[in-house]
Amino acid sequence: MKFFSTRGKSEVNCSANAIAKGLADDGGLFVPEKFPKVSMAELKSMLDFDYAERACFVLHKYLEEYDYAELLSACKNAYSKFEDSDGAPIVKIDDNFFIMELFHGPTLAFKDVALTLLPYLLRKGSDISGIKENILILVATSGDTGKAALEGFKDADGIKIMVFYPSEGVSDMQKLQMCTQEGGNVNVVGVKGNFDDCQTAVKKIFISKQVEQDFKQRNVVLSSANSINFGRLAPQITYYFSAYCDLVNSNEIKMGEEVNFVVPTGNFGNILAGYYAKQMGLPVGKLICASNDNNVLTEFYLTGTYDCNREFFKTTSPSMDILISSNLERLVFELSNRDASLTAKRMEELKSNSKYSITEQEKAKLYEDFYADYTDGEECAETIADFFDEYGYVLDPHTAVAVDVANKYLENSEDERAMVVLSTASPYKFPHDVLKAITGNAPTDAFKSAKILNEETATPIPEQLSKLKEKQRRFTAVIERDKTLEAVVEFIENK
Repeated sequence: MKFFSTRGKSEVNCSANAIAKGLADDGGLFVPEKFPKVSMAELKSMLDFDYAERACFVLHKYLEEYDYAELLSACKNAYSKFEDSDGAPIVKIDDNFFIMELFHGPTLAFKDVALTLLPYLLRKGSDISGIKENILILVATSGDTGKAALEGFKDADGIKIMVFYPSEGVSDMQKLQMCTQEGGNVNVVGVKGNFDDCQTAVKKIFISKQVEQDFKQRNVVLSSANSINFGRLAPQITYYFSAYCDLVNSNEIKMGEEVNFVVPTGNFGNILAGYYAKQMGLPVGKLICASNDNNVLTEFYLTGTYDCNREFFKTTSPSMDILISSNLERLVFELSNRDASLTAKRMEELKSNSKYSITEQEKAKLYEDFYADYTDGEECAETIADFFDEYGYVLDPHTAVAVDVANKYLENSEDERAMVVLSTASPYKFPHDVLKAITGNAPTDAFKSAKILNEETATPIPEQLSKLKEKQRRFTAVIERDKTLEAVVEFIENK
């Protein structure tokens, strides 16, 4: 299967090439030439599969040149690192209301689902593509991708990984997770700015021909672990299929019934994976996009104009504090009937004017599959407290945003389809804000907050976080946003 750039001036022959490159030469994102289909008979066969088998089955629809048995082995190895080897267990909260817990992996965030598998996909993809150079992975993170990528790629042969994060834009636990990372091939740098600044700086490095030539002379090629890389996006498609199978197996729905999914959304990759699953034939009803105070996606849904000329807010859900949602480009490409030149024009408008608009016809197509709303900080805190009072379930702030938007949707519609909220992180990654929401008060120290949260809720503190206090902080550098390339070169040259 070929993969094309959303901007029309680059294509590759197979998924391995797309994954190895990460970003297309023209600055666009790789998309498959078609959406492979999963028939109802195939979906029924997946009911008896475990999570790794489901992942392999769905992924191989795109990754045709990867050996099936080898891919299955890689999936089993990746998901053996999750609790009960299940990447996406479903918890029933109420009639027709469920939470899919995506935080049972090594770093307690949904990014683990893809980033435990991506090292294999990237290394194998590079081998298939004939890439012999050393690989440097550059990552911009709003909090969770960084740690998951670092953990996934630590000490990988022939690969270095460097992560940039907004120095004041992640939680204390997220920062500690990254800055104490083990591994001889890793580097972590704070950037004075927000996530969009980090992401823009990394993209600029990727699309520079001069940088590409300079790095080639150093025997280095670039790749990405962000969801701009199809290899990061593809494994996320799996958990939509897996959730559906689990609901059928537990007799909550009948095979063929549609299910709604509510996704806390920042960079748009997580919810885009649900859209891809629907295009493949999964019976998905509405994909409900939940934003925090940085509600640029909600306004895009309502107005058809994507406008970044707005105030940026630091919230208690920092992984969603994003104004430039990279993966939206893939959806806009599909809404335009795959008009690459129009997509390229819109992305240029975004770069020059910080906004672009879609047509009324494209808005109508958007409304067929999506709904969008947002939650402010006060509503988020109230949702955490109310949900714990009613169900005894502790939400992290990102999941609370999704739960509140789900409730708003249900209040304003007569939709009776099953509703699955994607829970993207452990509440213990944000103990101060979660504890304050539940009790009204919390110490500033994250570990003290975690201890009290454990006492108040009787939920266990994950071992990965309780051990952080004793770990040495290896990475302390903070740079100006225009110094990222210098930092990358220094990392390459530091043998």
